[in-house]
Amino acid sequence: MTSSELWTRATADRYDAEEAETSSAAALGPTLAFLAELAGDGRALEFAIGTGRVGVPLRERGVPVVGIELSGHMAAVLRRKVDEDTLPVVIGDMATTVVPGTFTLVYLVYNTITNLLTQDEQVECFRNAARHLEPGGRFVIELGVPPLRLLPPGQVAVPFDVSEQYLGFDTFDLVEQILVSHHFTREGGGEDARYRRDNSRHRYAWPAELDLMARIAGLEKEHRVADWDGAPFTQDSAKHISVWRKPPES
Repeated sequence: MTSSELWTRATADRYDAEEAETSSAAALGPTLAFLAELAGDGRALEFAIGTGRVGVPLRERGVPVVGIELSGHMAAVLRRKVDEDTLPVVIGDMATTVVPGTFTLVYLVYNTITNLLTQDEQVECFRNAARHLEPGGRFVIELGVPPLRLLPPGQVAVPFDVSEQYLGFDTFDLVEQILVSHHFTREGGGEDARYRRDNSRHRYAWPAELDLMARIAGLEKEHRVADWDGAPFTQDSAKHISVWRKPPES
């Protein structure tokens, strides 16, 4: 067991409904095109595949996909969409679990590397990606840039969503590089309305830190962009898509 927190059955059962906007064809189109191009004619391995938000439609585009997922509850939701022969999933953690074969692409999206709460485990995640890659294969991570510039002096919280139905904010431990993401979701209406509270812990990391992890794992930085459409990554970018390559055999 790694430091990643397990997703419960209740969370897994409502995950797809809560992520409907990010799961739409319009939202996923650039992501799938980006990943399919890197996979080429080879196979793709998704770390923390979850309910298959990305893996299932990528498989439907003709890319053979295998998944690793820590939560059996999340994997059970994926299994309602596609059978094991079509999209195999191994239950285990993304830092150490090994699946058969090699891949032209290993990918980890939606900030999920931050579920590993120690630097050592994040390094092992890079090593595990390198272990599965064919020579010349790529490892892709989608990750937000820590919004520390938004912290007012003396405060430790940054809101990321404020609406009538939902309130979300992150609190930061700057010494340990840990953020806690707090979610308050309104359920019901009128006098019966109440808020469901959820929170999760994450270890944030800067792009340069990830580049060093990649070097430790024997991977080389290939490029970094600000989104799946390929916009340039700048000092004002809120997130990045980073690609590292396993050197070809000499």
